[in-house]
Amino acid sequence: MSLSDDIHLLSQLPLFKDMNDDQLRLIAFGADRRVIAAGQILFRQGSPAESAYVITSGSLELSVTGSDGMGQTEAIAESGSLISELALVTQVERKFTAIAREDTGILRITRTLFHRLIEEFPSAARIIENRIRDNIAELAAQAASQFHRFN
Repeated sequence: MSLSDDIHLLSQLPLFKDMNDDQLRLIAFGADRRVIAAGQILFRQGSPAESAYVITSGSLELSVTGSDGMGQTEAIAESGSLISELALVTQVERKFTAIAREDTGILRITRTLFHRLIEEFPSAARIIENRIRDNIAELAAQAASQFHRFN
């Protein structure tokens, strides 16, 4: 993929969709690009998360290991997905293991790069703050809906 392809892909993601070309160019240019071979583990459940990943091609199986030690597939992340976005703003552990289902292209966005975006473009911080606020409001509405359903 070219830099312009990466910028276009980033602009389609909810976290980055309202950012301008300069902001997206900084992320696209600074991101690490690589291909994960089919069957290769990108990261393991419980490991420290210091970056998020955008899938540029292929797909990842996201699985969790239960108390019985058995892995269970929770989701399939396809091309155009952003995974582990919370790692961009705070220290967290990976909630699942990600394994390439086929040769899979990724962009790795580090927390350091993300913080650089916010420092160089304060308007990006406001966009992200609004996105986080919207996500929390949506989660609260879903929780309230579930609460009312069970009561």
